[in-house]
Amino acid sequence: MALFSIPHIKLSGISACVPKKSESNLDYDWITEQERALLIKTTGIENRRIAAANLTTSDFCYAAAEKLIDELKWRKEEIEIIIFVSQSPDYLLPATAIILQDRLNLPKTALAFDISLGCSGFIYGLSTIASLMTNAKIKKGLLLTGDVSSSSLNSKDKSTYPLFGDAGTATALEYDENAAPMFFNLQSDGAGYKTIIITDGGTRQQLTPESYIDVEIEKGIVRSRKNLVLDGLEVFNFSLREVGPNIKELLHSNSTEIENYDYFVFHQANKLMNETIRKKLKIEPEKVPYSLNKYGNTSSASIPLTIVSELSEKITNSTTHFLLSGFGVGLSWGSVALNATNLICPPVIEL
Repeated sequence: MALFSIPHIKLSGISACVPKKSESNLDYDWITEQERALLIKTTGIENRRIAAANLTTSDFCYAAAEKLIDELKWRKEEIEIIIFVSQSPDYLLPATAIILQDRLNLPKTALAFDISLGCSGFIYGLSTIASLMTNAKIKKGLLLTGDVSSSSLNSKDKSTYPLFGDAGTATALEYDENAAPMFFNLQSDGAGYKTIIITDGGTRQQLTPESYIDVEIEKGIVRSRKNLVLDGLEVFNFSLREVGPNIKELLHSNSTEIENYDYFVFHQANKLMNETIRKKLKIEPEKVPYSLNKYGNTSSASIPLTIVSELSEKITNSTTHFLLSGFGVGLSWGSVALNATNLICPPVIEL
C-alpha cells in the first residue's frame, strides 16, 4: 500500500480552461426523452463542454497555465518542472510536456514529462511533482492535467457519449520549508484494465481499416474499436468497493477525522456513485462540491476544475483543509490530504 507523505511543497494556485461549446444531455436525441431524464438524474450530468476539432488538451492546459502564471506574477525562468497528465496527448511521441515547455517559454533547465493516467491522474500527478520538487528543492513547478475525451467517443454510444466533457487545468506548486506535508494513499488493480479501455491504436492492437468500422454492441450502443469502452456497472462497483477504504486508511495514517476537513473533492464521474461514497463515509453534503452538472466527467481535470468552478470564492483568502480523491481507468485510485492557504483561483477560462 502506497501510503506516504511529502513535506515542503505548497499549492499556490489552480486555473482551468474549458471549451466554449456546450452540449446539453437534454438534446441528446440518440436516446428517448425518458432515458435522457433518467441519465441526468442518476449521473448528475446535464451539460458538457466539447472541444473544437482544431483544439487539443495541451491548448486548454496552455491557456490555463498562462493565466495562472500571470495571476501569480511568477517569473517563467523560475519554473523548473512541468508535468502533463493526460490520455489524449498531442502525439504518440514526443511527450506533450516537452512541447509545452517550449510553448510556455520555460527555461531549458526545466525537466518535463508526461504521465498517462485519467481519473486518478491529478492525485498521481500531484504526488509525482511534489516528490521531485521536495527532493531537488525545485522552487516552482506546473502540473497540467486534462483530456479531450470527446475525440475518442462515438455519438451513437449512450454508455459513454453523454458522460464526458473536455477540459485542461494548471496547478502551481512552490517549495516552502514551512509548508504542511501532503499525505497520499495510492493504489491500483490492473486486473480491471478492460473496464475502461480503447482497444485499438496502441502497439498491442494497432489501427487497421477494421478499427474504424462501427458495430452495434446492443441497442443504443454503437462504436468502433478506436472508441472508448466503459463498463459502467463494474466502474460503479469498483468505486464503492475501493474508494471509501482508501480514504479511511489515509485518515488513519495521518491521525485525522472527517471533521478535520473543509472539503472533500471527488473525481466527477457519476453523482449517484459519489453520493453513495459520501453517505458511507458520513460526510456532510455541503463539504462535497460538484461540477459535473456543468462539465461532465473531465478525466484528470475534474478535481482541479471543481475547485476552481465551485470553491474559488470560498477559499481564496483562507486556509482550507482538503481531501481529494480520484478513481477510475486503470484501474487506479488514490487520495491526498493537504492544506492550501490563500490559493489563487482565477475564473474558469473558455477557449
